[in-house]
Amino acid sequence: MSALLENAFQGKHCLVAGGAGFLGSHLCDRLLALGARVTAVDSELTGNPANLGSARKSGSFAYLKADVTENLPAVAAPLHFAFNLASPASPVHYAKYPLETLRAGSLGTENLLRLSLEQGAVFLQASTSEVYGDPEVHPQPETYWGRVNPVGERSMYDEAKRYGEALCAAYGRSKGARVRIARIFNTYGPRMSKDDGRVIPALICQALAGASLTVFGKGAQTRSFCYVDDLVEGLLRLAASDAAGPVNLGSAFECTVLDLSRLILRLAGSKSEILFKPLPADDPRQRRPDTALAEKLLGWKAATSLEEGLKKTIPWFAAAPAGG
Repeated sequence: MSALLENAFQGKHCLVAGGAGFLGSHLCDRLLALGARVTAVDSELTGNPANLGSARKSGSFAYLKADVTENLPAVAAPLHFAFNLASPASPVHYAKYPLETLRAGSLGTENLLRLSLEQGAVFLQASTSEVYGDPEVHPQPETYWGRVNPVGERSMYDEAKRYGEALCAAYGRSKGARVRIARIFNTYGPRMSKDDGRVIPALICQALAGASLTVFGKGAQTRSFCYVDDLVEGLLRLAASDAAGPVNLGSAFECTVLDLSRLILRLAGSKSEILFKPLPADDPRQRRPDTALAEKLLGWKAATSLEEGLKKTIPWFAAAPAGG
């Protein structure tokens, strides 16, 4: 598959919106390693330009500070691929920036779709498992329409992503846009922000600080966690394919939050205790992708075990500067 991806991306110009973010920066690095030319765009609302330290060393990389919800800056033609990862993606960030999140999913997505259509580029939309809400079907296949509260505390993110998918579908049907929709499930790894608010960064930071690990409810809610390198591989395979999607990308291994907490304590060598708190509103009880479609269409499935991925992630958090 690496040869296939090299053939697909070598010498091609790729735009990564949200390129200074956690996922975006890893995607930039991988595209550059495949021989692509990469232009990263980020408003730096939640993205961190320091994530692009490796990418900036390449002569094939360019960075533009810009907000995709406004007029896009001039992007050198020809453009072959556009990856839309431009959105706050953690509960802490989209709660802090609800209107910006909604604009990113609507105005930002349409601006990037127009650019891609003008230049004949493949457009990949980074959607999310949040479109399934608190699911009544488990695991969640792409054919499941979801159970989402449109006015709940998470609605700015859920509905922005659902609308973004609808935009992609409309541009594909009415204008012939070459769209690809990836529904990304929980992903983790180095470069996540310490104040991200998602469960793995929160638990790792608490364990390293010797603080009590916060677990909501009884910790019986389940999640699946995909290591970032696996997820980026899935995004690239989808972009290089003819599959419009949506296609689930995530780990098929499911564990409870309580078991995750105990694993992090062991790997971090922490003596912290676990502190149980009430469940937040609209917190899904179960979340795991049905990845049969990704395996069939892309030959892809997550390969990194949770323990292996955490062993790569915990040292990064331990070494990261405060506020990183």
